[in-house]
Amino acid sequence: MSSPHIDVSPLLEAAGHQPLPLHGRVAIVTGGAGGIGAAVSSHLVSLGARVVISYIGDPVPAEQLAVSLNGAVAVSADVSDAAQVERLFDAAQAAFGPEIHILVAAAGVQDAAYPTIADTEPEQWERAFAVNARGTFLCCRQAARRMVRGGGGRIVTFSSSNVASLRPGYGAYVATKAAVEAMTKVLAKELAGTGITANSVAPGPVATPMFYAGKSEERVKSVASECPMKRIGEPTDVAPVVGFLCSDAAGWINGQVIRVNGGYV
Repeated sequence: MSSPHIDVSPLLEAAGHQPLPLHGRVAIVTGGAGGIGAAVSSHLVSLGARVVISYIGDPVPAEQLAVSLNGAVAVSADVSDAAQVERLFDAAQAAFGPEIHILVAAAGVQDAAYPTIADTEPEQWERAFAVNARGTFLCCRQAARRMVRGGGGRIVTFSSSNVASLRPGYGAYVATKAAVEAMTKVLAKELAGTGITANSVAPGPVATPMFYAGKSEERVKSVASECPMKRIGEPTDVAPVVGFLCSDAAGWINGQVIRVNGGYV
């Protein structure tokens, strides 16, 4: 756990500064220690949130990030495991109190071999669905049960702009993300009257280890040239969109899929 969080908002308000938009709100970010998830964790902290960084595998990156983000905590959790997801939410409440305000379900996997559907083994298909679809479902399930009612509740899932581009080699991956989009829209309706919104962010190509895995330098350059912005996206291009969806300013955005891809699709 990181060093104690110091609340400076009263001092800022006394000096004439507006309070941060997510001040005092508790956020869980799955896949929060690397790639887009790490950028989201950092951005939410900058907006005043108290963040639980969920990770799997090597604890060092998550723990280092938590230390650098004063007040954040790192919790190991395999999102495809229902018991571990339940313990993740328990840990958030133990660290920051009973009210959970924000879930960002950013954990995901992609097969670096990019097999066609004909060449996809059932085990590859099942692994993609275990993390991307089942993992998102299990996190949304806990959020729907535990998230604060009456305002400020925000669920942000992660899809992909590949759902729109439908490129060969992404069959299993796109199927998982299409499932996430549909589930998120249903969830938004099921949460009617709670004040909780549910939206999905669908990035295009973003410079992360998952994007680069299995791609040649030539392929990366080709992808960048296809974007009207003539570059690959950065995690910091996506994080502010997530931060906005988590804020009160986005309270009238619900059940939507926001494509964040520089015009790639």
